[in-house]
Amino acid sequence: MRKQKNENKAGKLKVIPLGGMEQIGMNITAIEYEDSIIVVDCGLAFPTDDMLGIDLVIPDVSYLKQNIQKVKGFVITHGHEDHIGALPYILQQVNVPVYGTKLTIGLINNKLKEHNLLKNTKRKVVKHGQSINLGCFRVEFIKINHSIVDACALAIFSPAGILLHTGDFKIDYTPVFGEPADLQRLAELGKKGVLAMLCESTNATKPGFTMSERTVGKTFDTIFNEHRNNRILVATFASNVDRVRQIINSAYKYGRKVVIEGRSMVNVIGTATELGYIKIPEGTLIDIDQLKNYKPEQTVLITTGSQGEAMAALSRMASGLHKKVSIRPKDVVILSSHPIPGNEKAVANVINELSMKGAEVIHEDTHVSGHACQEEIKLMYSLVKPKYAIPIHGEYHHRMANKNLALEMGIPKENIIMMNSGDVIELSEDSWHSAGRVQSGSILVDGLGVGDVGNIVLRDRQNLAQNGIIIIVLTLEKYSGQLLAGPDIVSRGFVYVRESEDLMGEARKVVLDAVEDCLYHHVNDWGKIKNIIRDSLSDFLWKKMKRNPMILPIIMEVE
Repeated sequence: MRKQKNENKAGKLKVIPLGGMEQIGMNITAIEYEDSIIVVDCGLAFPTDDMLGIDLVIPDVSYLKQNIQKVKGFVITHGHEDHIGALPYILQQVNVPVYGTKLTIGLINNKLKEHNLLKNTKRKVVKHGQSINLGCFRVEFIKINHSIVDACALAIFSPAGILLHTGDFKIDYTPVFGEPADLQRLAELGKKGVLAMLCESTNATKPGFTMSERTVGKTFDTIFNEHRNNRILVATFASNVDRVRQIINSAYKYGRKVVIEGRSMVNVIGTATELGYIKIPEGTLIDIDQLKNYKPEQTVLITTGSQGEAMAALSRMASGLHKKVSIRPKDVVILSSHPIPGNEKAVANVINELSMKGAEVIHEDTHVSGHACQEEIKLMYSLVKPKYAIPIHGEYHHRMANKNLALEMGIPKENIIMMNSGDVIELSEDSWHSAGRVQSGSILVDGLGVGDVGNIVLRDRQNLAQNGIIIIVLTLEKYSGQLLAGPDIVSRGFVYVRESEDLMGEARKVVLDAVEDCLYHHVNDWGKIKNIIRDSLSDFLWKKMKRNPMILPIIMEVE
């Protein structure tokens, strides 16, 4: 890090990631210059295994709320959940316009409609190559390839210089839909001089190039050809429009009818079809209720659940819980995705359940990533030639791998900036320096509650899940403090009471002794009595069982 050479220079460009720096997901970055803030992306993350009962995780945007008068809008790189999923929640707190390409805005509209926010939110569709002015920024949307159509990199022009945000990208010279990435424009910006590049790091640990999406189409053709006498089910990401398009093409080629199943799949493909990104040949698509009218080998089901999600369509089919589709022997199930880190066990469970039902499961060579491997990241650095490199989007080891690639491409070590969510850096042509931190973190969404479940509630849930609960109920007379009824012991998730009557009898005696001891010593404070009960029973159960359940004493008072 170097000292600022020109302290009198007006205005500093600030980069403030509010998410996406310690994990894959929840991508959101604020770019600030004096009285203007623009926000790139607004994504969610999915809960980890220890977040019991949590549905979604969204970023803490306290900084944006505190500076709402500066915030000019959200600019969105593409329509994946980890880039748009938090918008319905955040827009209720930071209601500013949203800018994105056609499909991206179409998918955002679906989300806003579900949350009754369409009327209150300004949305603007921007084409590739177009620019928008937001405060003192000009933002240009540059065509890039990814595993969803209409993805963009963003060139952000500010008084301090040009920032390039790559978004999620890969370099695909033969995309299924539309043009290849606009490498020419990236090179032009590189010649003009780019102050800093925020480059995604998801596949930065993987050598080589990411394969073209078209290679998957050839694999599907081969599988369809080899399994002409089997029903085929394909599970993939709902948002991978190009993948679905190729599956439909193969189905049409081999004379099969297509059923699209799974709520998110139906929503995304419906939107993509309306906007012209998928053209489904007439008569190819049928409703799930029409399946019974066709032989199994005449049909293909495209479904959600490639990540083993418990409530997704494929998981329900595998476990026999789906109302309309049962897995049969001879079915061929194609898993067209790689497990996201952390989902491997769930995916393996679904594969096992499908195999037990006699299905053939294919998951080799049926997926290519939407993210740049090392050679493509190097290409991006060589085209853009940024003065400063800021690795984003990934866990620390992904971003560290990105840093090493930047070093290989000749960017000086002191010009590579490793940030965490909440960090603030100030950039100028001469130097960069750290400018402290802002509030950031995760807000947990549970049902309709946003942020009402915190660390203490989660800790209680984990304790309940691991150790169970014991409830002690007793009744005391109001004035004399005499024990009138109880103590009764109710256990859930600790031991099976009918088979542990001796243990429960001993536990009841321990509680009774503790209560009588309190009454003998005229302890009238119920809080103290509860603590003494809790401590006595906890000590007993630990010595006896080496277990530590949650103990909840309840005292009732009778006059």
